[in-house]
Amino acid sequence: MDLSVDLDTRGDRVGAIYRALLEAIRSGRVAVGDRLPPSRVLARDLGVARNTVATAYERLVAEGLLEARVGDGTYVGDLAAPAPAPRHPGALDPRPGWTFRPVPVSGEGPSPPYDFRAGIPDAELFPFDTWRRLVAAELRRGAHHPGRYASPAGHPDLRAAIARHVALSRGVAADPDDVVVTHGTQQALDLVARVLVEPGDVVAVEDPGYPFARELLASYGARVVPVPVDADGLVVDELPPRVRLVFTTPSHQFPLGPPLSLARRQALLEHANRHRVAIVEDDYDSEFRYTERPLETLQALDRHGRVVYLGTFSKSLVPALRAGYLVAPRSLRDALVGARQLADGFGSPHEQAALARFVADGQLARHVRRARAVYGERRELLLRELARLLPGLEVAPSVAGLHVSATFREPTDDAAVVAAALEEGVAVEALSAYAVAAPVTGLVLGYGAVETESITPGLERLARLLASGRAR
Repeated sequence: MDLSVDLDTRGDRVGAIYRALLEAIRSGRVAVGDRLPPSRVLARDLGVARNTVATAYERLVAEGLLEARVGDGTYVGDLAAPAPAPRHPGALDPRPGWTFRPVPVSGEGPSPPYDFRAGIPDAELFPFDTWRRLVAAELRRGAHHPGRYASPAGHPDLRAAIARHVALSRGVAADPDDVVVTHGTQQALDLVARVLVEPGDVVAVEDPGYPFARELLASYGARVVPVPVDADGLVVDELPPRVRLVFTTPSHQFPLGPPLSLARRQALLEHANRHRVAIVEDDYDSEFRYTERPLETLQALDRHGRVVYLGTFSKSLVPALRAGYLVAPRSLRDALVGARQLADGFGSPHEQAALARFVADGQLARHVRRARAVYGERRELLLRELARLLPGLEVAPSVAGLHVSATFREPTDDAAVVAAALEEGVAVEALSAYAVAAPVTGLVLGYGAVETESITPGLERLARLLASGRAR
């Protein structure tokens, strides 16, 4: 233990050692449970008598800051945990209106035994060996001029591959120049907000809907207005007056599940054109569909350049790749690329080049087919077991994605259910956590992360919990 003690001047050496030890404890340099050096050793290091150190130790033991264990030594006691640092009167504060704080994410801590959290794909399905070979091959090519700055819009091969992919899979009309590669959907939405949203602008979001979209748009000073959702998706007639931007998930409404009907799509586009409204279309998981082909995207139906289309590889591949993109109307291309450059310059060229190969060589399509088969099996089992084991839940119709939502038929505190279920090793999400004004209570259950053989026993635990009444 390094202890700085001023012993150069004559005076109370016991007091000097005591104060040095006290400061080391209170500052956290020695933590609760740490073992202090024997008094003989510290006395030798400081060049003082052993009794001098022993007396300082005894004072701290008497105050409860140290604990003397017979035959074992002297340890920092529980009472020595440092108090939170007092707030300095001149401390920096976030700007007015900034209220968002980090929230727990799926990668923090161990996974629960029965993991029904939404939006988490099965990493075991991802072809890591293929991905490693592709990345290694790009690195062997020289890491794409690592001494130079890359295009903020993204690697040209990846932009071209994305343009072809969304044209074939989703009918999105896009040239490579329309594509901006991002670090996932969240950054794509951030770029749109930078370019389009001014403080005080009215923006509309689905309710229930994606919380991070609400928080991000509010962080730019927008007045965020929740708009209800029904069996046909976003209720277009409920859009607020003077709305500047609408954020929507029309292919698979998040979190309830229904697609936006064709009539509503046309009404939304007509409204956007008539009132010069921007539409942000988040197509976050439409690769995984289990019945009919999806309706055309809003971007494909748009004839007036009102739609910014967002896509991600986080659900189809793995979140750790942090790969997403947006397809911009031509009128916004330069502004969005400029916002990307201001945000963080550019992405990783070799990873983007490897992803371009992965998409262009058909590896993405093959992976999605394999994963869709696995997720489809889990989805069918989940729906069947929900009907058998949990008749008190009404499952919302959904034909795509990695989760289903279900509402309680009787008044139930869904947050209490979630907390009690986690104590039993079952991770589910409260539907009410996604709502602002919508009076919904229920559960959101993902089937991406949970193993197929864990679905039935996990739901059996949940059913026993609800039957016991402990979580109501």
